[in-house]
Order: sequence, then structure tokens, then C-alpha cells
Amino acid sequence: MAISFKGAHFPPKVILMGVRWYLAYPLSTRHVEELMAERGVHVDHSTVNRWVVKYSPQLEAEFHRRKRAVWTSWRMDETYIKVKGEWKYLYRAVDKFGKTIDFLLTEQRDEKAARKFLNKAIGRHGSVPEKITIDGSAANEAAIKSYNKDHGMSIEIRQVKYLNNIVEQDHRGVKRITRPMLGFQSFDSAQSTLTGIELMHMLRKGQLEDRGEQGLSVADQFYALAS
Repeated sequence: MAISFKGAHFPPKVILMGVRWYLAYPLSTRHVEELMAERGVHVDHSTVNRWVVKYSPQLEAEFHRRKRAVWTSWRMDETYIKVKGEWKYLYRAVDKFGKTIDFLLTEQRDEKAARKFLNKAIGRHGSVPEKITIDGSAANEAAIKSYNKDHGMSIEIRQVKYLNNIVEQDHRGVKRITRPMLGFQSFDSAQSTLTGIELMHMLRKGQLEDRGEQGLSVADQFYALAS
């Protein structure tokens, strides 16, 4: 398997089932514990959480190697995520067709955080967008301008509210899953879990490159990432 389950006390299929349920549906880990018990699998909810934190980044990394190319017109925005009782910021970008480009959880909401996200998004995709649509955020605008200056680029900045509705609406697909979680207990666990949620969101949007999996359900595409 591409994903290592060495040392795991449960079969990979059981682990992946629990992880997928938690990432795909608005459930708490206790809900997943109950659902698995109905299927004869007795696992503590804290173990489910550990599975999610451990395997989500690995599965998303495998997905990224097989991710479809995105368009060069981006929509960039951020939304709020509660971690240890405090609001943190999930930067996200989608292309003009609503396909996810990238995401990053940050402690702050400022130019430095926006620039960090921009560096990650461009770095992972290996290409610079032609234009980025943002809301009225001065920090996001400054981050794009500084990127242009540092790299000799000319990314066009657009501030058109209705054009950014695509990414704002796309946030809902993530927030729908995080809402029952009632916040995260650590920044690292939040980051790993959100990575898995974003992965499921991208699979639903058909962003996995076709290697014979496109005839599969979203669930089976998820399981195929570990094979």
C-alpha cells in the first residue's frame, strides 16, 4: 500500500472506513465510534481521532500527486476555524470553476499569513496564476503585490465581490463538516483534520486524475488512494 499501516491494531479497511466517515459527514468521533460498534468494530473515539490526524495528510499527499490541473484564474479568501476556543484562519483558493487549488490554516490573518498561503499554493502547483480575485482585504492585496515584486511577476488583482462568491460558497462544504466538531483541541490536529476534509471535498468535485477511478464512487476513490 502507498499508505503505511505498520503497527496498526486494526485492519487498514477498518481504519480507512472510520477516517472517511469522520471526514465526509458532519459527525463527531463519538458518532463514528457508535457507527463502527454497530458493525462489530469496537474502537474508542480517541483512536478514531488519532487515525484521522495520522492518515489524513498521507492520503492528501497521495491525492495531490494525482490531482487534476486547475485553471489560472483564482479566487482567494479566508474563513474562521475555532481552535482551543480561539478563532484561527483557514485560507482557501478555488479556480473560476470552483475547483480547489489549495488551503492553509494560520494563526493570524494578515499579510504574512496571506503570503505564506500564496507561496504554498503556487509552489505546490508549479505555476503562477494569471489573476486572483479577492474581497476587500488589504492584507491579501499586499501579499499578492509583494509576491509580484519579489518574483518579477504580474498577477492581476481583481476585487469584485460577486466573482468571489464562488470561494465563499465553497467554504460551506468544509464548515458543514467542522460544525459538529465544536472546535479543535490543538492547532496541529486541526490542520491535519482540515487536510482530510479538504481531500474529501476535492474528491466530490471530481478533482482526482482519471486512472480508472472515475467510474468509482467518491468512497472507493478515497480507498484507492491507500492502495
